Amino acid sequence: MMNQLAIKDGEYTATIYKKIRNGQYAGAIEILNLELQKQPQLRATLSLLAYCYYYGQDFLNAADCYNQLSQLCPEVDDYKLYYVMSLYKGGDYQTALRVSFGIENPAYQAKVQKVQAAIKYMEEDFASAKGLVEQSSDEEDPDNVINMGCLLYKENQYEKACKKFQQAIQLSGYKASLSYNIALCYYRQKQYAPALKHIADVIEKGIREHPELSVGMTTDGIDVRSVGNSILLQETALVESFNLKAAIEYQLKNYEAAGEALTDMPPRSEEELDPYTLHNLALMNMQTKPTEGFEKLQFLLQQNTFPSETFGNLLLLYLKHEYLDLAADVLAEYADYTYKFLSPYLYEFIDAVITKQTAAEEAFRKLDEMANRHIDTLRKLTKQVQEARDMHDEMAVKNTVNDYDEALEQYIPVLMQQAKIYWDRENHAAVERIFRKSVEFCNEHDVWRLNVAHVLFMQENKFKEATGFYEPIVKKHYDGILDVEAVVLANLCVSYIMTSQNEEAEDLMRKIEKEEEQMSYDDPDRKVFHLCIVNIVIGTLYCAKGNYDFGISRVIKSLEPYNRKLGVDTWFYAKRCVLSLLETLGKQMLSIRDAVLHDIIQFLEHCELHGRDIPVSNAPPSLTEGPVAPDGKKCVAYEARLLKSLFLEYTGWL
Repeated sequence: MMNQLAIKDGEYTATIYKKIRNGQYAGAIEILNLELQKQPQLRATLSLLAYCYYYGQDFLNAADCYNQLSQLCPEVDDYKLYYVMSLYKGGDYQTALRVSFGIENPAYQAKVQKVQAAIKYMEEDFASAKGLVEQSSDEEDPDNVINMGCLLYKENQYEKACKKFQQAIQLSGYKASLSYNIALCYYRQKQYAPALKHIADVIEKGIREHPELSVGMTTDGIDVRSVGNSILLQETALVESFNLKAAIEYQLKNYEAAGEALTDMPPRSEEELDPYTLHNLALMNMQTKPTEGFEKLQFLLQQNTFPSETFGNLLLLYLKHEYLDLAADVLAEYADYTYKFLSPYLYEFIDAVITKQTAAEEAFRKLDEMANRHIDTLRKLTKQVQEARDMHDEMAVKNTVNDYDEALEQYIPVLMQQAKIYWDRENHAAVERIFRKSVEFCNEHDVWRLNVAHVLFMQENKFKEATGFYEPIVKKHYDGILDVEAVVLANLCVSYIMTSQNEEAEDLMRKIEKEEEQMSYDDPDRKVFHLCIVNIVIGTLYCAKGNYDFGISRVIKSLEPYNRKLGVDTWFYAKRCVLSLLETLGKQMLSIRDAVLHDIIQFLEHCELHGRDIPVSNAPPSLTEGPVAPDGKKCVAYEARLLKSLFLEYTGWL
């Protein structure tokens, strides 16, 4: 980017350059700032400081330094160009464009045009960007070829873009970033195999040539220091490649492999993470760390630049977790993002779901209109698939089937939200009718089959039919049964019990126990709740039937040992049984043995002891600015203590 200038002879200079070579920009910046305090006008020091800020990705400070250098040395056009580059990298596109027009040296015209094209590209003014790129007549310039490839990519012409990136490799030789771009084009075309091949090439080359980047060591459990955001890391394109690999594995529903792809990348501290990695970590860990996930996505939304998927994903996750008020607040606060980041389908869907909390009938009408449009599309695509098969056009069949699958994936959430309106009213018969109408298209879809199983299970007289839907889902993952949701396993066990298939229920529970023991052996610190939740659900069944003596004892035993089994979800299910018993006792509808009451109080004492750091819900943090004071009433320990006091008061033992 710039010529490195010597500052002083001796140890001082050696220290600075050593830190720069190792990517330790923070250390170099600290030394240079101390030197600059002594001699504010020292050009060489300021130049190196700007360089360190730039490659340390602190573009605002880099821009400030280069602005000072431009004023100190107005005859040096390099500083003006670097000032423009820093502003551009920092997201201040308008200022960058304005300053670029001040560089009048003809020798810099080609470089300035490239920066201006990049600015227009980032502002999504693709027509202007394309015009600037096409002004260059040098078709052998790799930069121009790459820029044209990027513009074709933005025009969704992925095949042509891919050819441009391949041409650039022929002109300039192998570059990891170009191989990544080719993989990205294949990914957009859903050609995952060639995409993964190019990603593997980038990763293999990075591991072989740069072992100091510690690829894969975090996944292996080796504690290594951060490699920082060095120039070397940027040149290897490892971060981008691992993120793309995670995205592909996520699309293929290989969630464990997706998570490993993120931990395999060179280690960096959280404050050093780029927006894409931060976004993907939030999304990948929502199941286990939802509060942290929401915090990361909210943080990204407040930055100048963030992945375009952030806005839609945050809204969809709010809907998934039933935080409809928060979703409405985000839509109102970031109204200008609605048209920029949400497709018409996604906006219509989110709007309909949010409407559900204030006007359920209106929400159902909106969803029904969407569903009817999707059904028409699915019928047309079904006809097109058949026509392509009749003509023996394999490519047309493949493309139309992909279109059908995409249309079905958009239809399923609409259908589920329609069904949920009646589910929330506990009108399970109406939910079943809605599902029966969609059987023509959805009968092979796992989400549809799972929800049909749930609605049959809830009707209490259709356990046999529910078993028929649950069993294929469980058997599909029988060799990795902990990949199945715990509630699915629990409901299947209950269905077995209710249809006098106790042996099948015991076999399933033994299988779960065996896999949990193996997982505990492999990873002693990991909490696994599957068997615990299965036992809690079975205990809840007995409590619902009035057999609190056996039901509560089963719930209590399921949470032993408490340090491994007590969690947000297990406490939620367990306390429902305890509260149900307390309510029944308060209404004097039954009496219970003193020994059981002693067990309950002892159980609550254990929960109080082990539940101090366990929240009672995974609600996302507030959108209000500033730190939120911790609430001591939102932990398991507080609720356990409160329930214990109520039982002591009831029994008169207080």
